[in-house]
Amino acid sequence: MPTTPVSPAPSTDRLCAFFRSGDALRSRGVGPRVLHATLALPPLPARMLADCHREIRDRLGLQLGDVEPLSLARARTRWPDYRLCVQTLADWAVGFGLDVALADAEQALMACRGARFHHDGGQYGGAAFCNLFLGDDRGLDLLFPLAGLRIALVRGTAVVFDTCQPHAVVPRGRVRFDPADFTPGKDWDQLFLTWELPVEAGPVARALGVVFDTRPNIAATLNDEQLWLDDGPLLLRADIG
Repeated sequence: MPTTPVSPAPSTDRLCAFFRSGDALRSRGVGPRVLHATLALPPLPARMLADCHREIRDRLGLQLGDVEPLSLARARTRWPDYRLCVQTLADWAVGFGLDVALADAEQALMACRGARFHHDGGQYGGAAFCNLFLGDDRGLDLLFPLAGLRIALVRGTAVVFDTCQPHAVVPRGRVRFDPADFTPGKDWDQLFLTWELPVEAGPVARALGVVFDTRPNIAATLNDEQLWLDDGPLLLRADIG
């Protein structure tokens, strides 16, 4: 098993996520830790890659900054090492006690062509993401400005993070999302598997450092999931986070 670095844990006290828990909204802090490693995965088969690229081009029309789902069922018919890849991730997750949550979680196959700075607290506030990047190095980094963390996206990059952590996918070494930095004619497409892990599950919360019920009085007044900075919703710039 590879050595797994964990990001530094800067204060996230100014952020509060309000997420749906049962029939009510619950408040929580944003987990400051990001778990990541580079796992040994076999390369994707050419037939699967060609089919995914056709789907990206013909069905998705993927643009710079977009993140969209692909057909996992279709990809699996052309991917003999699928189960090996999933098992490799599961073996790594055991070290954080996340194997049970991972086994119970739904998974999806995603494609991105870079990604603008964003958080997912408005839709997935009750979850953490576990992503496993499948393709070769395209010269892209996964950037977490709040955590002060940059992760090179190569084949086998595994990342677990709070959905409310602002993040982006930018060309290597860049600190902002600027379409001009994406060289025309270069293949920027990244494929990755993703799982939604319930943040209320004890092992997930402990691994990421999530604290619950930080602002229960405000949670009782809201109707929708959202992420707040201090006393109001967080407004995040898509270019610089």
